[in-house]
Amino acid sequence: MGALAEMERELIVERTKAGLEAARAQGRIGGRRPKLSSEQWAQAGRLIASGVPRQNVEIIYDVGVSTLYKKFPVGDK
Repeated sequence: MGALAEMERELIVERTKAGLEAARAQGRIGGRRPKLSSEQWAQAGRLIASGVPRQNVEIIYDVGVSTLYKKFPVGDK
């Protein structure tokens, strides 16, 4: 019974790897898509640098305020 399960697992791994390679060949990459484009991040940074509170930028771009603090720390103006 164990040998059958092991063989089935190997087949699953093999098919998964083949699927990932096929996706990469089509130009797809894994992972979640970014919520904002690089231009939107740049705009958010300009707003913060110009003095707009992070809470307002959070509402405009629908991202968490903690994300804005990570991306644009307080000392970086």
